[in-house]
Amino acid sequence: MKQWLGTVAALGLTACASVAGSSDVNLDDIARSYVQLALEIDTYESGYVDAYFGPPEWREAAKKNPRGRSDLKAEADRLQALLASYTSGGADLVQRAKVLRGNITSARFRLDMINGARAPFADEAEKLFALRPELKPLSAYDGALAKIDALAPGVGPLALRVETLRAGYSIPENRVRAVMDAAIAECRKRTLEHIKLPSNESFGLELVKNKSWGAYNYYQGENHSKIEINTDLPMSVGHALTLACHEGYPGHHVQGIYNERNFRTKGWAEYSVAPLYVPASPLNEGGADFGVELAFPGDERVNFEAEVLYPLAGIDPATAPAYDKLRKATAELDGALLKISQMQLDGEINREDAITLIQKYKFAPREVAEQSLSFDREYRSYVINYSVGERLVQDYVDRVGGADAAKRWTAYEHILSTPMLPSDLVK
Repeated sequence: MKQWLGTVAALGLTACASVAGSSDVNLDDIARSYVQLALEIDTYESGYVDAYFGPPEWREAAKKNPRGRSDLKAEADRLQALLASYTSGGADLVQRAKVLRGNITSARFRLDMINGARAPFADEAEKLFALRPELKPLSAYDGALAKIDALAPGVGPLALRVETLRAGYSIPENRVRAVMDAAIAECRKRTLEHIKLPSNESFGLELVKNKSWGAYNYYQGENHSKIEINTDLPMSVGHALTLACHEGYPGHHVQGIYNERNFRTKGWAEYSVAPLYVPASPLNEGGADFGVELAFPGDERVNFEAEVLYPLAGIDPATAPAYDKLRKATAELDGALLKISQMQLDGEINREDAITLIQKYKFAPREVAEQSLSFDREYRSYVINYSVGERLVQDYVDRVGGADAAKRWTAYEHILSTPMLPSDLVK
């Protein structure tokens, strides 16, 4: 550990020297202060810091002697004032300063929220993630419902018909691990064809229960992650690759590796901490969701599922194309679910109305709708980062990479390796 910390310190001195004379503001000092700020916020909101792999003594100091919340707000204001006066000739350092400002702006508002402050859903999202979601009325999704209605056989309520259809694609609990192991292995293989990862990268997979989320990646440093899959509710065979790419390759596990690489090689301390509520979240969650399309373009996804995952799950692979059509159609309702989140968090509808609407637009039984509502209540506007973030990343990769697979992966890797805000992906 001493050798590693020494390397980081030396790199930090190199970075300082590169900006000497161009500004009175030292970005490395601000970055270290930002990390300390984030770690101390985590003492008031457990889980605010999703991952940390910097000097352990910084975290211990934050736990032992955190400043009061008013002092932390004053510190955030101080750092913002310093960054406002930053002037450097280097484009990469100007970009670094811009991203630091975004991070600190988010942290400052999160402190207000910890104190009980609330803003309308879209305003909250913009303050935390530097991205304002476009929210359409639920009537805008009537066409998608009609399309799904045509795909769901039988008679009776649409939600019940879709729920019945999906039930035939549920992975038996005793087969979940085998399916997930195969899914993650394939996602990893395809990612390694385009992105070079450290030889010692690895992850552990655990099946858990009693969570509000479906899966979680805990990046633990040293190129290692722990991936947890929630088995409270049935998992469909068509969802396995989504989870494998999102939590593993090229999603959160790979994102963690790149963050740690930036921390170690550049000496940029801000990369040693990953708060949940930060402008990078739409890029992280959206990029992770987009990972499955990147790794399995066109019909490659449904073909692999039919050839490998369906047999492992004990489900007839001949039915894979029908389920794939349903999956694509239901994905068009992501915006409706986001609108429901906004409506219930802003108090426009009550809990029961929210559950009824989630059941309608997610085609889910009550217990699934309640779990979805529980996630919204716990993480609030964080939900924008999935569908809105995915569209942001996909539009960027489509624009930069076109139909060329190598260029598309290069565009995705650029997001992984470059400090940026959501606005940097917009043309």
